[in-house]
Amino acid sequence: MRTLAVAFVAFVALTACSSGDEPSKAPSPSAAPKPAPSSNAAAAASLDPCKLLPAEAVSKALFLDNLKAVPGPVQDTAANGGKARSCEYQHDGKAAGALAVTRYEGKQSKPAEMLASIKKAKPGAQDVPGFPDGAVYYVDGQKTATLASAELVAGTPVLINYTGPAKMTAEQLTPLVKQALAAG
Repeated sequence: MRTLAVAFVAFVALTACSSGDEPSKAPSPSAAPKPAPSSNAAAAASLDPCKLLPAEAVSKALFLDNLKAVPGPVQDTAANGGKARSCEYQHDGKAAGALAVTRYEGKQSKPAEMLASIKKAKPGAQDVPGFPDGAVYYVDGQKTATLASAELVAGTPVLINYTGPAKMTAEQLTPLVKQALAAG
């Protein structure tokens, strides 16, 4: 699963904000209030995936006892400013999924643009209702299922997604991503 999480986090970091719809469509700086740099850095730094979604929450959602949360690899991508952190959830040494949080510092992307980029890159991606800024669900190569949502945290675009086995449905993934969003 570590390889799966690394590959997925790297893909998301590369595609979420680099689809060619660069800041030319971004709102002007006056369109959104900009917090002080120190509060922006503090808010973005506080997005630790293992704290946003504790193992107990994943255990409850997946009906598995004794899940363990393990910090995943750091994936920073200079090309698009993505700074990704992940948390891997393991059950008896086997992967049960991963939560990834990717911050795009210095970008002016809107959550809807980020999700549109994923839908463009992932054929069959479907909108998922019930998220303030939208969410998408897709199954990638019959190997993994992913639900991703985006939001602005202190003015910084942030993508939060949970990836698990392909058999996981959007309904199973929704509470996990919602809890991570609420904690952020």
